[in-house]
Amino acid sequence: MVKGEKKSRVNDIVTREYTVNLHKRLLGKQFKKRAPRAVSEVKKFAEKAMGTTDVRIDQKLNKHLWSRGVKNVPVRVRVRLARKRNDDEDAKEKLYTMCTLVDVDTFKGVGTQVIQE
Repeated sequence: MVKGEKKSRVNDIVTREYTVNLHKRLLGKQFKKRAPRAVSEVKKFAEKAMGTTDVRIDQKLNKHLWSRGVKNVPVRVRVRLARKRNDDEDAKEKLYTMCTLVDVDTFKGVGTQVIQE
């Protein structure tokens, strides 16, 4: 690949699982803005990891982030990020990222995993 040339992600329909540490991303934030900031931090993480600007949060993930109220956000959350094709003809982006919650017992030693579909 030539320097400065961007790789196309159109053919890269991929699904990965990540652990997002919300504690370090929300440290020092005021209590009434923690849960909304957690949602935006998950979106920002997904945007950086998958390379798409269109990021959509699943309803179960949103409910999990808000489950303990506005100030007591979970320390870590395990998410499955799926890069999918956008079926809308008039969409700006050809791809979007869907973030869903993955229930795990422990976060120890799970790491990033690529899910084969």
